[in-house]
Amino acid sequence: MKLLSYKRDGRETWGAVVGDGVVELAGPTGCATLAEFIGSPGYIDRDALVAGKAAEVALSEIEFLPVIPRPEKIVCAVRNYMDHHQEALAAGLQRELSDFPPVFLRVWRSQTAHGAPIVRPRVSETLDWEGELAVIIGEGGRNIAEADAYKHVAGYACYNDASVREWQFHAKQIASGKNFESTGGFGPWMVTADEIEPGRKLKLETRLNGEVMQSGDTSLMIFSIPKLIAYASTIFTLATGDVIVTGTPAGVGFGRKPPMYMKGGDVVEVEIEAVGTLRNPIVDQA
Repeated sequence: MKLLSYKRDGRETWGAVVGDGVVELAGPTGCATLAEFIGSPGYIDRDALVAGKAAEVALSEIEFLPVIPRPEKIVCAVRNYMDHHQEALAAGLQRELSDFPPVFLRVWRSQTAHGAPIVRPRVSETLDWEGELAVIIGEGGRNIAEADAYKHVAGYACYNDASVREWQFHAKQIASGKNFESTGGFGPWMVTADEIEPGRKLKLETRLNGEVMQSGDTSLMIFSIPKLIAYASTIFTLATGDVIVTGTPAGVGFGRKPPMYMKGGDVVEVEIEAVGTLRNPIVDQA
């Protein structure tokens, strides 16, 4: 099942994708948000909610929101693909592999929805793409064991962890380059975990103006999804609707010779096998 958050007639709501349209589920479930539904007892019966129902509105007629518009935490993995780590070394970033997953936090205001602009801030000309698989947490918890981690996954989505590179490299802590408003594309929907076998290798491709920039798959991760969940839950109590963004493969702009970055008028797409395609135009901050 594909679940999404969206606006219709200026009102925030959520629902399920049926064909080329949406069935709204906020009213029938009594849950105001998708995150609330994921954490509710009714989540297990989600298929029955849409069985036999026709779409109420076309996908082309809604305004997408980030899959989880205001997650408590967005935990992002750094250099979690070996080929990306190697291209970073080749580009001059002398950082060793860690024994533990390097992570940082994004704030929810840094996110933007499918179809909405990723905004290049006026202070930078180095807005870079990073296509990634996002994991949405279902049942929360603390000190989750790796062996139990997939039980805590509600679903998966596409993410573009776009980076403002020179701000990222101001210091060893990279969060300043990762939290400019409307730079983290997230969508268009969440595919529920029962649709994707745990540990399945998923192809990931990022395109800029139709040209393939990144092409890899999730088997190249240094730290697996269970390891990321276990590690993050050792630090934080993971909450329902939290998002774990799992890292990007090689092919980012700063690793190219010469470097290449996104600018106003560009269109960037992140496509992940069995999940979907996230599409964002790039605009320059006014």
